Amino acid sequence: MIVLETERLILRHLSEDTDLEFVLRLLNEPSFLRYIGDKGVRTLDDARQYLVTGPIASYEINGFGLYLVQLKDSGLSVGMCGLIKRDTLPDIDIGFALLPEFWNQGYALEAATGVAAYANNTLELDRIVAITDPDNEASARLLNKLGLTFESLIDLGDGKPVRLFTPSKSNP
Repeated sequence: MIVLETERLILRHLSEDTDLEFVLRLLNEPSFLRYIGDKGVRTLDDARQYLVTGPIASYEINGFGLYLVQLKDSGLSVGMCGLIKRDTLPDIDIGFALLPEFWNQGYALEAATGVAAYANNTLELDRIVAITDPDNEASARLLNKLGLTFESLIDLGDGKPVRLFTPSKSNP
C-alpha cells in the first residue's frame, strides 16, 4: 500500500512478501548497527519476524509505522522512513535509515519531509519528535532542516543515552 509520494520517492508499507532481503541488508549495514542498533536480524526468517512484529504490527495498531522508501523512476528500494510509537517516549518520533550508496542525495530529507507532512496533514498529529545516537551528526543536521532542535539527552530504558529533538519554538 502506497502511503505517500514525493517528487522522486514512493513510500509504501513494508511487506513480508517482497521486502525481506532488503530489510536483512539494511538492518545489517555497519551504519545501521552503529547509529540505530542491532535488531538481531541475521536471516530472512529474522527479517520476517522483524517486519511482522515491528512495522506491520504498527500499521495495524497505530495506523502508521516505518515505510519502505523507493525511487520513483526505478522502483529501487533505498531505505526506510516513518513514524514510531515507543513505549518509552510520550511522543511519536520520526525515523529514517538509507543504504549508504543513497546518502548525500537528498533522499532522506525528502522522505522525512514527506512523512512529517503526512503526520501533520493526514494523521493530524500535533507533534512529532526524533531521537538520534549522540554521535550521529548527519541525522542531527537533517532533523534541524525538518525544524527539530536538540532538547536533551534521554535514556529510553536501555542505559544508552540518545539525543531528543523536539519542534523548535518557531515550528510547533
